[in-house]
Amino acid sequence: MRSHRIASIPADGIGPEVIEAGLEVLDALTSRDLGFELKIDRYDWGSDYYRKHGVFMPPDGLAWLRTADAIYFGAVGDPNIPDHVSLWGLRLQICQGFDQYANVRPTRILPGITSPLRNVGVGDLDWLIIRENSEGEYAGHGGRAHRGLPEEVATETAIFTRVGVERIMRYAFDCARARPRKHLTVVTKSNAQRHGMVFWDEIAALVSHDYKDVTWGKELVDAMTMRMVMKPRSIDTVVATNLHADILSDLAAALAGSLGIAPTGNVDPRRKSPSMFEPIHGSAFDITGKGIANPIASFWTAAMMLEHLGEKPGADLLMRAVEQVCGAGLLTPDLGGKATTKEVTKAVCEAVRGLNA
Repeated sequence: MRSHRIASIPADGIGPEVIEAGLEVLDALTSRDLGFELKIDRYDWGSDYYRKHGVFMPPDGLAWLRTADAIYFGAVGDPNIPDHVSLWGLRLQICQGFDQYANVRPTRILPGITSPLRNVGVGDLDWLIIRENSEGEYAGHGGRAHRGLPEEVATETAIFTRVGVERIMRYAFDCARARPRKHLTVVTKSNAQRHGMVFWDEIAALVSHDYKDVTWGKELVDAMTMRMVMKPRSIDTVVATNLHADILSDLAAALAGSLGIAPTGNVDPRRKSPSMFEPIHGSAFDITGKGIANPIASFWTAAMMLEHLGEKPGADLLMRAVEQVCGAGLLTPDLGGKATTKEVTKAVCEAVRGLNA
C-alpha cells in the first residue's frame, strides 16, 4: 500500500468549506482500494491564527510542511487584514520558501458548463497556462520613500534571472511536448519592456532549439487577451511571467465558466520540496458560510495533487466523477445552478464510488 502524507491548510473564507469537501471526496476515492492511502495533517494557519499570534504560520512552519508529500491549500485573505500582509504571510512564504517555481493552471470547459464565449463548447477550450512563480513582478523588491510628502516615491522592481527564466521555459516546453498538440505560446510585453521581456524572448528562442518537436510562437500580453476571447482554439500551452500569467489564468477560468472550477498547482519540478495545490478562487468572503461555494476547483486541484504524487488512475477516476456530476447539471449558483456545496460533494463522492476504476 502506497502512503502519501498531505498537509491540509484550509485557511480563510470559503477555504475551509471547499477543502473539507475535497478531503471528503479524497476519502471516498481511497476507499476504492486503488493501492494508496492518504494521511492528512491539519494546520489551522491563516487570518484567525494571525489575529491570535501576530503571524500567519509559526516560525518553524516550513519545517513541519517539509514532512508532507504535498500541501492542499484553501485560500488566504481577510477583509480586515491588508491583502499584501496575508498573501506574503502565508501563501507566498510557502511558495518562495519551497521554491515552487512553476505555477500550473489547466483550463478546459467541463461537461454541463456553458462558456460565456459564443459557439465554444467542450473540447474547444483546452489550455495549460504555466506561470513563473518565484520572481518577476512578484519578487518583492522595492520600497517607498518620503511617505506622505508630495515627492513620495514607490518602486516595485521586477527581477528576471537567467536561471529563473530558463527553468520555467524548459518546464513549459516539457509540458507542451507532453500534450497532443505540442504547441507553446510565450507571452511577454517586449515591445514596451525592453529589458526583462526581451530577455524572456531571447531565452525562449535559445531553449526552443532543444525542443524541435514543439512548435512555438510569441504573443504580446495585450494581444493574448484578445486571442483568448476571439481565437480560443488557437491556444494550447502558454508560459508567461508571474504577473501576466496571474491575470491571464483568471481570464481563462472565467472563459471556461467560473473561477469556482479552476485549479492550480505550485510545483517544485525538482521535487526537493513538497508542492502545493490550491483552487484559484480566493477566500470569497461574500459567500462564506452560505453553503454555496463551488467545490469543483478543490476537486480538480485534488486530482492534480494525486497525479503529481504518481496516482494518475485515481486522479483520472476523480475527474471522471466530476465530469459526470457537472454533465448531469448539478451546479452551484456561480455556474447558474441551485445546488449547494454539500449536494455537489455528495454527488461526486457517489460517482467516485460507483464508477469503474
